[in-house]
Amino acid sequence: MSRGFKPVSQATGNHRFNMFHFSRLALLLAGIMLLQLLFVACGDNTPTTAPATTAASTAAAATTVASAATTQAGSAATTAAGEVATVSTNSPGPTAPPVSTTGGSGKLRILIHQNKPFVDYMNQAVQKFKQQYPNINVELSVVSTGQQATTLKTRLAANDLDLYEVAQGFTNAPQPYMKGIDDPGWITQIKSGVLLDLSNQPFIKNYYANALKDASSYNGGIYQLTTGRYAYSGVFYNKDIFAQNDLKVPTTWDEFVAVCEKLKAKGIAPLTAGGKDVWPVSPVADSGLLLSMYPDQKALVEGLWTGKIKFNDPTAQTYFERGAKYLSYFEKGINQIDYQTAPGRFASGKAAMYPGGTWDAPTIVEANPKINLGYFPFPGADDANSNKTLAGKYDVGWYVPAKGQNVDAALKFLNFFSQPDNYAAYVNAVGILPVQPNVNLTADYAKEIVPYLPTFKVAFSAMMVSPKNLGKYANFSITNLTPIGDVSNSKDLANKAEADWSDALKK
Repeated sequence: MSRGFKPVSQATGNHRFNMFHFSRLALLLAGIMLLQLLFVACGDNTPTTAPATTAASTAAAATTVASAATTQAGSAATTAAGEVATVSTNSPGPTAPPVSTTGGSGKLRILIHQNKPFVDYMNQAVQKFKQQYPNINVELSVVSTGQQATTLKTRLAANDLDLYEVAQGFTNAPQPYMKGIDDPGWITQIKSGVLLDLSNQPFIKNYYANALKDASSYNGGIYQLTTGRYAYSGVFYNKDIFAQNDLKVPTTWDEFVAVCEKLKAKGIAPLTAGGKDVWPVSPVADSGLLLSMYPDQKALVEGLWTGKIKFNDPTAQTYFERGAKYLSYFEKGINQIDYQTAPGRFASGKAAMYPGGTWDAPTIVEANPKINLGYFPFPGADDANSNKTLAGKYDVGWYVPAKGQNVDAALKFLNFFSQPDNYAAYVNAVGILPVQPNVNLTADYAKEIVPYLPTFKVAFSAMMVSPKNLGKYANFSITNLTPIGDVSNSKDLANKAEADWSDALKK
Protein backbone atom coordinates (compact mmCIF):
# COMPACT_ATOMS: atom_id res chain seq x y z
CA MET A 1 0.00 0.00 0.00
CA SER A 2 1.34 3.39 -0.89
CA ARG A 3 1.48 6.02 1.74
CA GLY A 4 -1.61 8.15 1.68
CA PHE A 5 -4.05 9.64 4.21
CA LYS A 6 -2.69 7.29 6.83
CA PRO A 7 -0.49 7.32 9.90
CA VAL A 8 3.19 6.58 9.50
CA SER A 9 3.88 2.87 9.25
CA GLN A 10 5.93 1.02 11.80
CA ALA A 11 8.55 -0.20 9.34
CA THR A 12 11.41 2.11 8.54
CA GLY A 13 12.46 0.83 5.20
CA ASN A 14 10.61 0.08 3.70
CA HIS A 15 -2.70 -15.37 -9.06
CA ARG A 16 -2.56 -18.39 -8.60
CA PHE A 17 -1.91 -21.35 -10.72
CA ASN A 18 -3.77 -24.00 -12.67
CA MET A 19 -3.00 -27.48 -11.38
CA PHE A 20 -4.04 -29.25 -14.52
CA HIS A 21 -0.90 -28.70 -16.57
CA PHE A 22 2.71 -28.06 -15.69
CA SER A 23 2.96 -25.57 -18.54
CA ARG A 24 0.34 -23.40 -16.87
CA LEU A 25 2.27 -23.57 -13.64
CA ALA A 26 5.32 -22.28 -15.46
CA LEU A 27 3.28 -19.50 -17.00
CA LEU A 28 1.93 -18.51 -13.63
CA LEU A 29 5.36 -18.35 -12.04
CA ALA A 30 6.56 -16.23 -14.92
CA GLY A 31 3.59 -13.95 -14.40
CA ILE A 32 4.37 -13.62 -10.71
CA MET A 33 7.93 -12.67 -11.53
CA LEU A 34 6.54 -9.97 -13.84
CA LEU A 35 4.45 -8.68 -10.96
CA GLN A 36 7.38 -8.26 -8.60
CA LEU A 37 7.66 -4.60 -9.57
CA LEU A 38 4.15 -4.11 -8.26
CA PHE A 39 5.19 -4.82 -4.70
CA VAL A 40 8.08 -2.40 -4.61
CA ALA A 41 5.79 0.59 -4.38
CA CYS A 42 3.74 -0.41 -1.35
CA GLY A 43 6.17 -0.51 1.58
CA ASP A 44 5.55 1.23 4.84
CA ASN A 45 8.02 4.03 4.23
CA THR A 46 9.20 3.14 0.75
CA PRO A 47 8.24 5.71 -1.88
CA THR A 48 6.15 4.40 -4.71
CA THR A 49 7.78 4.87 -8.08
CA ALA A 50 4.43 5.52 -9.70
CA PRO A 51 4.57 9.31 -9.63
CA ALA A 52 8.09 9.23 -11.06
CA THR A 53 6.88 7.33 -14.08
CA THR A 54 7.04 9.23 -17.34
CA ALA A 55 6.01 8.66 -20.90
CA ALA A 56 9.16 6.70 -21.51
CA SER A 57 9.52 4.70 -18.32
CA THR A 58 8.04 1.29 -19.01
CA ALA A 59 9.50 -0.40 -15.97
CA ALA A 60 8.51 2.34 -13.56
CA ALA A 61 5.11 2.68 -15.17
CA ALA A 62 4.45 -0.98 -14.47
CA THR A 63 4.44 -0.17 -10.77
CA THR A 64 1.64 2.35 -10.96
CA VAL A 65 -2.07 1.95 -10.62
CA ALA A 66 -3.99 2.17 -13.77
CA SER A 67 -6.76 1.99 -16.23
CA ALA A 68 -7.76 -1.47 -17.28
CA ALA A 69 -10.33 0.36 -19.35
CA THR A 70 -7.52 0.91 -21.84
CA THR A 71 -7.58 -2.82 -22.56
CA GLN A 72 -10.95 -2.46 -24.20
CA ALA A 73 -9.66 -1.45 -27.65
CA GLY A 74 -8.67 1.91 -26.27
CA SER A 75 -12.01 2.74 -24.70
CA ALA A 76 -11.75 5.36 -22.00
CA ALA A 77 -15.40 5.76 -21.18
CA THR A 78 -15.91 6.61 -17.52
CA THR A 79 -19.13 6.09 -15.65
CA ALA A 80 -20.55 8.71 -13.35
CA ALA A 81 -19.05 8.79 -9.89
CA GLY A 82 -22.35 7.89 -8.30
CA GLU A 83 -22.91 4.79 -10.38
CA VAL A 84 -22.08 1.51 -8.72
CA ALA A 85 -20.94 -1.63 -10.45
CA THR A 86 -23.11 -4.04 -12.36
CA VAL A 87 -22.44 -7.67 -13.20
CA SER A 88 -20.68 -8.55 -16.45
CA THR A 89 -20.80 -12.03 -17.96
CA ASN A 90 -18.07 -11.86 -20.63
CA SER A 91 -15.31 -13.18 -18.41
CA PRO A 92 -12.51 -15.17 -20.06
CA GLY A 93 -11.49 -16.82 -16.78
CA PRO A 94 -13.00 -19.01 -14.06
CA THR A 95 -15.90 -17.34 -12.28
CA ALA A 96 -16.33 -17.49 -8.52
CA PRO A 97 -19.62 -18.93 -7.25
CA PRO A 98 -21.92 -16.35 -5.64
CA VAL A 99 -20.99 -15.93 -2.01
CA SER A 100 -23.14 -17.44 0.69
CA THR A 101 -23.42 -15.33 3.83
CA THR A 102 -24.29 -18.28 6.07
CA GLY A 103 -22.30 -21.26 7.29
CA GLY A 104 -18.61 -21.43 6.60
CA SER A 105 -15.87 -23.52 8.17
CA GLY A 106 -12.25 -24.51 7.85
CA LYS A 107 -9.11 -22.40 7.58
CA LEU A 108 -8.96 -19.09 5.74
CA ARG A 109 -5.36 -18.23 4.84
CA ILE A 110 -4.86 -14.50 4.12
CA LEU A 111 -1.61 -12.79 3.12
CA ILE A 112 -1.06 -9.02 3.36
CA HIS A 113 1.96 -6.72 3.26
CA GLN A 114 3.42 -5.02 6.31
CA ASN A 115 1.87 -1.64 6.88
CA LYS A 116 0.94 -0.75 10.43
CA PRO A 117 -2.42 0.95 9.82
CA PHE A 118 -3.47 -1.85 7.46
CA VAL A 119 -2.27 -4.58 9.81
CA ASP A 120 -4.04 -2.96 12.76
CA TYR A 121 -7.25 -2.72 10.77
CA MET A 122 -7.00 -6.33 9.61
CA ASN A 123 -6.43 -7.63 13.12
CA GLN A 124 -9.58 -5.90 14.28
CA ALA A 125 -11.53 -6.91 11.18
CA VAL A 126 -10.55 -10.56 11.60
CA GLN A 127 -11.86 -10.58 15.15
CA LYS A 128 -15.15 -9.06 14.02
CA PHE A 129 -15.37 -11.50 11.11
CA LYS A 130 -14.84 -14.47 13.45
CA GLN A 131 -17.75 -13.31 15.57
CA GLN A 132 -19.95 -13.68 12.51
CA TYR A 133 -18.29 -16.90 11.31
CA PRO A 134 -17.00 -18.68 14.41
CA ASN A 135 -16.24 -21.89 12.53
CA ILE A 136 -13.80 -20.23 10.15
CA ASN A 137 -10.25 -20.16 11.48
CA VAL A 138 -8.48 -17.13 10.01
CA GLU A 139 -4.74 -17.37 9.56
CA LEU A 140 -3.46 -13.85 8.82
CA SER A 141 0.11 -13.68 7.53
CA VAL A 142 2.00 -10.39 7.27
CA VAL A 143 5.15 -10.07 5.18
CA SER A 144 7.43 -7.16 4.37
CA THR A 145 7.04 -5.52 1.00
CA GLY A 146 10.42 -6.78 -0.11
CA GLN A 147 9.46 -10.38 0.63
CA GLN A 148 5.90 -10.31 -0.66
CA ALA A 149 6.59 -11.39 -4.25
CA THR A 150 8.76 -14.33 -3.17
CA THR A 151 6.30 -15.40 -0.49
CA LEU A 152 3.40 -15.25 -2.94
CA LYS A 153 5.30 -17.34 -5.48
CA THR A 154 6.07 -20.01 -2.89
CA ARG A 155 2.68 -20.16 -1.22
CA LEU A 156 0.67 -20.07 -4.43
CA ALA A 157 2.78 -22.89 -5.84
CA ALA A 158 2.01 -24.86 -2.68
CA ASN A 159 -1.71 -24.03 -2.90
CA ASP A 160 -1.38 -22.43 0.51
CA LEU A 161 -3.39 -19.21 0.08
CA ASP A 162 -7.10 -18.42 -0.11
CA LEU A 163 -6.99 -14.63 -0.24
CA TYR A 164 -4.25 -12.03 -0.67
CA GLU A 165 -3.77 -8.37 -1.44
CA VAL A 166 -1.39 -6.57 -3.72
CA ALA A 167 -0.89 -2.83 -3.89
CA GLN A 168 -1.80 -1.27 -7.23
CA GLY A 169 -4.52 -1.95 -9.73
CA PHE A 170 -4.29 -3.29 -13.26
CA THR A 171 -2.13 -0.95 -15.29
CA ASN A 172 -0.38 -0.12 -18.55
CA ALA A 173 -2.25 -2.44 -20.88
CA PRO A 174 -0.85 -2.62 -24.44
CA GLN A 175 -3.04 -1.06 -27.13
CA PRO A 176 -3.47 -2.06 -30.77
CA TYR A 177 -1.37 0.92 -31.89
CA MET A 178 1.54 -0.14 -29.65
CA LYS A 179 4.00 -2.35 -31.52
CA GLY A 180 6.32 -4.91 -29.96
CA ILE A 181 4.83 -4.68 -26.47
CA ASP A 182 4.44 -7.73 -24.21
CA ASP A 183 1.46 -8.35 -21.96
CA PRO A 184 1.98 -7.14 -18.40
CA GLY A 185 1.99 -9.77 -15.66
CA TRP A 186 -1.61 -9.23 -14.62
CA ILE A 187 -2.89 -10.04 -18.12
CA THR A 188 -0.68 -13.13 -18.23
CA GLN A 189 -2.15 -14.32 -14.96
CA ILE A 190 -5.73 -13.76 -16.06
CA LYS A 191 -5.17 -15.55 -19.34
CA SER A 192 -3.60 -18.43 -17.40
CA GLY A 193 -6.80 -18.88 -15.42
CA VAL A 194 -5.12 -18.36 -12.08
CA LEU A 195 -7.49 -15.69 -10.74
CA LEU A 196 -11.17 -15.98 -9.99
CA ASP A 197 -13.54 -13.61 -11.73
CA LEU A 198 -15.55 -11.81 -9.05
CA SER A 199 -18.11 -10.26 -11.39
CA ASN A 200 -21.14 -12.10 -10.06
CA GLN A 201 -20.48 -11.38 -6.40
CA PRO A 202 -23.20 -9.29 -4.74
CA PHE A 203 -20.66 -7.10 -2.94
CA ILE A 204 -19.32 -5.84 -6.29
CA LYS A 205 -22.37 -3.59 -6.47
CA ASN A 206 -21.12 -1.71 -3.40
CA TYR A 207 -18.29 -0.16 -5.43
CA TYR A 208 -18.14 2.56 -8.06
CA ALA A 209 -18.32 1.00 -11.50
CA ASN A 210 -15.64 3.33 -12.87
CA ALA A 211 -13.18 2.30 -10.14
CA LEU A 212 -13.60 -1.39 -10.92
CA LYS A 213 -13.44 -0.69 -14.64
CA ASP A 214 -10.26 1.33 -14.32
CA ALA A 215 -8.43 -0.83 -11.79
CA SER A 216 -9.82 -4.36 -11.67
CA SER A 217 -11.32 -5.40 -15.01
CA TYR A 218 -10.24 -7.28 -18.10
CA ASN A 219 -12.44 -8.38 -21.01
CA GLY A 220 -15.61 -8.13 -18.96
CA GLY A 221 -14.32 -9.89 -15.86
CA ILE A 222 -13.36 -8.44 -12.47
CA TYR A 223 -10.21 -10.18 -11.24
CA GLN A 224 -9.38 -8.09 -8.22
CA LEU A 225 -11.31 -5.96 -5.77
CA THR A 226 -9.71 -2.53 -5.68
CA THR A 227 -10.09 -0.87 -2.30
CA GLY A 228 -9.19 2.78 -2.88
CA ARG A 229 -7.17 5.41 -4.70
CA TYR A 230 -4.57 8.14 -4.23
CA ALA A 231 -4.08 11.46 -6.01
CA TYR A 232 -0.61 12.76 -6.80
CA SER A 233 -1.22 15.69 -9.14
CA GLY A 234 -1.76 18.29 -6.44
CA VAL A 235 0.00 20.46 -3.90
CA PHE A 236 -0.20 20.51 -0.11
CA TYR A 237 -0.14 24.00 1.34
CA ASN A 238 0.14 25.53 4.78
CA LYS A 239 -3.07 27.51 5.20
CA ASP A 240 -1.61 29.60 8.01
CA ILE A 241 1.36 30.73 5.90
CA PHE A 242 -1.02 31.60 3.08
CA ALA A 243 -3.27 33.58 5.42
CA GLN A 244 -0.37 35.40 7.09
CA ASN A 245 0.87 36.53 3.69
CA ASP A 246 -2.55 37.36 2.24
CA LEU A 247 -2.29 34.60 -0.37
CA LYS A 248 -5.10 32.74 -2.07
CA VAL A 249 -5.00 29.26 -3.52
CA PRO A 250 -3.84 29.68 -7.13
CA THR A 251 -6.19 28.47 -9.83
CA THR A 252 -4.09 29.32 -12.93
CA TRP A 253 -0.43 29.10 -13.88
CA ASP A 254 0.07 32.86 -13.62
CA GLU A 255 -1.51 32.88 -10.16
CA PHE A 256 0.79 30.06 -9.07
CA VAL A 257 3.84 31.96 -10.28
CA ALA A 258 2.60 35.11 -8.50
CA VAL A 259 2.18 33.21 -5.22
CA CYS A 260 5.68 31.76 -5.50
CA GLU A 261 7.23 35.14 -6.34
CA LYS A 262 5.51 36.82 -3.40
CA LEU A 263 6.75 34.10 -1.05
CA LYS A 264 10.30 34.41 -2.35
CA ALA A 265 10.20 38.17 -1.90
CA LYS A 266 9.42 37.62 1.76
CA GLY A 267 12.20 35.09 2.22
CA ILE A 268 9.84 32.10 2.36
CA ALA A 269 10.64 29.03 0.26
CA PRO A 270 7.60 28.34 -1.94
CA LEU A 271 8.20 24.59 -2.32
CA THR A 272 10.12 21.68 -0.87
CA ALA A 273 10.48 18.01 -1.78
CA GLY A 274 12.92 15.12 -1.45
CA GLY A 275 15.20 16.10 -4.31
CA LYS A 276 17.99 13.81 -3.15
CA ASP A 277 15.80 10.85 -4.15
CA VAL A 278 14.99 12.59 -7.47
CA TRP A 279 11.50 11.12 -8.06
CA PRO A 280 9.70 13.17 -5.36
CA VAL A 281 10.27 16.31 -7.43
CA SER A 282 8.44 14.87 -10.42
CA PRO A 283 4.90 13.73 -9.49
CA VAL A 284 3.09 17.03 -9.68
CA ALA A 285 4.78 18.02 -12.94
CA ASP A 286 4.57 14.58 -14.55
CA SER A 287 0.90 14.33 -13.62
CA GLY A 288 -0.61 17.69 -12.59
CA LEU A 289 1.20 19.97 -15.04
CA LEU A 290 0.92 17.36 -17.78
CA LEU A 291 -2.80 16.97 -17.11
CA SER A 292 -3.21 20.74 -17.43
CA MET A 293 -1.41 20.71 -20.78
CA TYR A 294 -3.13 17.55 -22.09
CA PRO A 295 -6.57 17.06 -20.46
CA ASP A 296 -7.16 13.90 -22.52
CA GLN A 297 -4.37 11.72 -21.17
CA LYS A 298 -5.41 8.69 -23.20
CA ALA A 299 -5.22 10.72 -26.40
CA LEU A 300 -1.75 11.83 -25.33
CA VAL A 301 -0.58 8.22 -25.08
CA GLU A 302 -1.98 7.35 -28.49
CA GLY A 303 -0.71 10.57 -30.04
CA LEU A 304 2.86 9.90 -28.96
CA TRP A 305 2.76 6.36 -30.31
CA THR A 306 1.26 7.38 -33.64
CA GLY A 307 3.42 10.45 -34.05
CA LYS A 308 0.53 12.91 -33.97
CA ILE A 309 1.94 14.40 -30.76
CA LYS A 310 5.64 15.09 -30.31
CA PHE A 311 7.77 15.88 -27.30
CA ASN A 312 8.93 19.10 -28.92
CA ASP A 313 5.66 20.40 -30.31
CA PRO A 314 4.48 23.79 -28.94
CA THR A 315 2.35 22.31 -26.14
CA ALA A 316 5.14 20.01 -24.99
CA GLN A 317 7.65 22.83 -25.08
CA THR A 318 5.34 24.87 -22.87
CA TYR A 319 5.22 21.90 -20.49
CA PHE A 320 9.02 21.76 -20.24
CA GLU A 321 9.30 25.55 -19.91
CA ARG A 322 6.82 25.61 -17.05
CA GLY A 323 8.50 22.59 -15.54
CA ALA A 324 11.78 24.50 -15.43
CA LYS A 325 10.04 27.47 -13.81
CA TYR A 326 8.43 25.15 -11.27
CA LEU A 327 11.85 23.74 -10.35
CA SER A 328 13.13 27.25 -9.65
CA TYR A 329 10.72 27.65 -6.74
CA PHE A 330 12.05 24.84 -4.58
CA GLU A 331 14.05 25.72 -1.49
CA LYS A 332 17.83 25.89 -1.81
CA GLY A 333 19.71 22.65 -1.33
CA ILE A 334 16.89 20.53 -2.69
CA ASN A 335 19.42 17.91 -3.83
CA GLN A 336 20.39 17.31 -0.21
CA ILE A 337 16.87 16.73 1.10
CA ASP A 338 15.70 13.11 1.07
CA TYR A 339 12.15 11.83 0.79
CA GLN A 340 11.88 10.82 4.44
CA THR A 341 12.86 14.33 5.61
CA ALA A 342 10.86 16.50 3.21
CA PRO A 343 7.33 16.13 4.69
CA GLY A 344 8.67 17.11 8.10
CA ARG A 345 10.41 20.18 6.69
CA PHE A 346 7.17 21.32 5.16
CA ALA A 347 5.28 20.57 8.37
CA SER A 348 7.72 22.70 10.37
CA GLY A 349 7.22 25.71 8.11
CA LYS A 350 10.42 25.51 6.02
CA ALA A 351 8.30 25.93 2.91
CA ALA A 352 4.76 27.08 2.16
CA MET A 353 3.88 24.24 -0.21
CA TYR A 354 4.69 20.57 -0.67
CA PRO A 355 3.80 19.04 -4.06
CA GLY A 356 3.12 15.34 -3.96
CA GLY A 357 0.82 12.39 -3.41
CA THR A 358 -2.00 12.33 -0.90
CA TRP A 359 -0.24 9.42 0.83
CA ASP A 360 2.09 11.99 2.45
CA ALA A 361 -0.65 13.80 4.37
CA PRO A 362 -0.52 11.69 7.54
CA THR A 363 3.25 12.00 7.72
CA ILE A 364 2.91 15.75 7.51
CA VAL A 365 0.22 15.82 10.20
CA GLU A 366 2.18 13.51 12.48
CA ALA A 367 5.21 15.78 12.17
CA ASN A 368 3.07 18.78 13.12
CA PRO A 369 -0.40 17.87 14.46
CA LYS A 370 -1.29 21.56 14.62
CA ILE A 371 -0.61 22.29 10.95
CA ASN A 372 -3.53 23.80 9.07
CA LEU A 373 -3.19 21.64 5.99
CA GLY A 374 -4.80 22.00 2.57
CA TYR A 375 -4.43 20.44 -0.88
CA PHE A 376 -5.20 21.86 -4.33
CA PRO A 377 -4.83 20.60 -7.93
CA PHE A 378 -1.68 21.88 -9.59
CA PRO A 379 -2.79 24.87 -11.73
CA GLY A 380 -0.61 24.30 -14.77
CA ALA A 381 -2.98 25.75 -17.37
CA ASP A 382 -3.91 29.36 -18.08
CA ASP A 383 -7.62 28.56 -17.85
CA ALA A 384 -8.80 27.90 -14.29
CA ASN A 385 -11.44 25.46 -15.53
CA SER A 386 -8.65 23.22 -16.84
CA ASN A 387 -7.13 22.97 -13.36
CA LYS A 388 -10.01 21.46 -11.44
CA THR A 389 -9.14 17.78 -11.80
CA LEU A 390 -6.94 15.44 -9.79
CA ALA A 391 -5.13 12.48 -11.30
CA GLY A 392 -3.65 9.47 -9.57
CA LYS A 393 -3.87 5.75 -9.10
CA TYR A 394 -5.93 2.96 -7.62
CA ASP A 395 -4.31 0.99 -4.83
CA VAL A 396 -4.57 -2.20 -2.77
CA GLY A 397 -6.55 -4.95 -4.44
CA TRP A 398 -7.83 -8.25 -3.07
CA TYR A 399 -7.30 -11.43 -5.12
CA VAL A 400 -8.93 -14.86 -4.78
CA PRO A 401 -6.83 -17.75 -6.17
CA ALA A 402 -8.90 -20.07 -8.35
CA LYS A 403 -7.32 -23.10 -6.66
CA GLY A 404 -7.60 -21.81 -3.12
CA GLN A 405 -8.60 -24.47 -0.63
CA ASN A 406 -11.33 -22.34 0.93
CA VAL A 407 -12.82 -20.11 -1.76
CA ASP A 408 -16.08 -19.93 0.17
CA ALA A 409 -14.39 -18.39 3.21
CA ALA A 410 -12.40 -15.98 1.04
CA LEU A 411 -15.57 -14.71 -0.61
CA LYS A 412 -17.26 -14.40 2.76
CA PHE A 413 -14.42 -12.20 3.98
CA LEU A 414 -14.60 -9.96 0.90
CA ASN A 415 -18.35 -9.64 1.37
CA PHE A 416 -17.75 -8.74 5.02
CA PHE A 417 -15.01 -6.24 4.08
CA SER A 418 -17.26 -4.62 1.47
CA GLN A 419 -20.14 -3.82 3.80
CA PRO A 420 -20.41 -0.02 4.15
CA ASP A 421 -19.58 0.19 7.85
CA ASN A 422 -16.59 -2.16 7.60
CA TYR A 423 -15.34 -0.46 4.44
CA ALA A 424 -15.63 3.00 5.99
CA ALA A 425 -13.59 1.78 8.97
CA TYR A 426 -10.92 0.56 6.53
CA VAL A 427 -10.78 3.83 4.58
CA ASN A 428 -10.37 5.95 7.69
CA ALA A 429 -7.91 3.54 9.30
CA VAL A 430 -5.47 3.45 6.40
CA GLY A 431 -6.25 6.85 4.90
CA ILE A 432 -7.03 5.80 1.35
CA LEU A 433 -9.58 7.69 -0.76
CA PRO A 434 -12.82 5.68 -1.07
CA VAL A 435 -14.22 3.81 -4.06
CA GLN A 436 -17.62 3.32 -2.44
CA PRO A 437 -20.28 6.04 -2.20
CA ASN A 438 -21.29 7.84 0.99
CA VAL A 439 -18.13 7.19 2.98
CA ASN A 440 -17.64 9.73 5.75
CA LEU A 441 -13.98 10.74 5.84
CA THR A 442 -12.88 11.85 9.28
CA ALA A 443 -9.62 13.65 8.40
CA ASP A 444 -10.02 17.37 7.67
CA TYR A 445 -7.43 17.39 4.90
CA ALA A 446 -9.19 14.48 3.21
CA LYS A 447 -12.46 16.37 3.18
CA GLU A 448 -10.87 19.13 1.12
CA ILE A 449 -10.10 16.61 -1.62
CA VAL A 450 -13.56 15.06 -1.74
CA PRO A 451 -15.01 17.66 -4.17
CA TYR A 452 -12.48 16.56 -6.78
CA LEU A 453 -13.26 12.84 -6.57
CA PRO A 454 -16.15 12.85 -9.09
CA THR A 455 -13.74 13.92 -11.84
CA PHE A 456 -10.75 11.87 -10.65
CA LYS A 457 -8.64 10.62 -13.58
CA VAL A 458 -6.18 7.80 -13.96
CA ALA A 459 -2.77 9.40 -14.40
CA PHE A 460 -0.87 9.36 -17.69
CA SER A 461 1.91 7.29 -16.16
CA ALA A 462 -0.57 4.52 -15.43
CA MET A 463 -1.76 4.38 -19.03
CA MET A 464 1.53 4.80 -20.85
CA VAL A 465 3.51 1.88 -22.21
CA SER A 466 6.79 2.81 -23.81
CA PRO A 467 8.62 1.08 -26.64
CA LYS A 468 11.65 -1.04 -25.90
CA ASN A 469 15.22 0.30 -26.10
CA LEU A 470 14.13 3.73 -24.96
CA GLY A 471 16.68 6.50 -24.58
CA LYS A 472 17.32 8.45 -21.40
CA TYR A 473 15.38 11.58 -22.31
CA ALA A 474 12.31 10.14 -24.05
CA ASN A 475 9.83 11.14 -21.38
CA PHE A 476 8.12 14.07 -19.72
CA SER A 477 10.32 13.99 -16.66
CA ILE A 478 11.42 17.44 -15.54
CA THR A 479 14.08 15.78 -13.38
CA ASN A 480 16.23 15.72 -16.51
CA LEU A 481 16.49 19.50 -16.03
CA THR A 482 19.02 21.14 -13.75
CA PRO A 483 19.49 21.27 -10.82
CA ILE A 484 18.20 17.68 -10.65
CA GLY A 485 19.28 16.49 -14.10
CA ASP A 486 21.94 17.40 -16.66
CA VAL A 487 20.00 19.54 -19.18
CA SER A 488 19.91 23.26 -18.48
CA ASN A 489 17.61 24.42 -21.28
CA SER A 490 13.98 23.33 -21.52
CA LYS A 491 13.90 23.59 -25.32
CA ASP A 492 16.98 21.38 -25.55
CA LEU A 493 15.29 18.82 -23.33
CA ALA A 494 12.17 18.83 -25.51
CA ASN A 495 14.31 18.12 -28.58
CA LYS A 496 16.30 15.42 -26.81
CA ALA A 497 13.07 13.78 -25.63
CA GLU A 498 11.64 13.71 -29.14
CA ALA A 499 14.88 12.39 -30.66
CA ASP A 500 15.10 9.51 -28.16
CA TRP A 501 11.40 8.69 -28.55
CA SER A 502 11.53 8.70 -32.35
CA ASP A 503 14.59 6.46 -32.35
CA ALA A 504 12.85 3.94 -30.07
CA LEU A 505 9.76 3.82 -32.30
CA LYS A 506 11.94 2.95 -35.29
CA LYS A 507 13.59 -0.03 -33.61
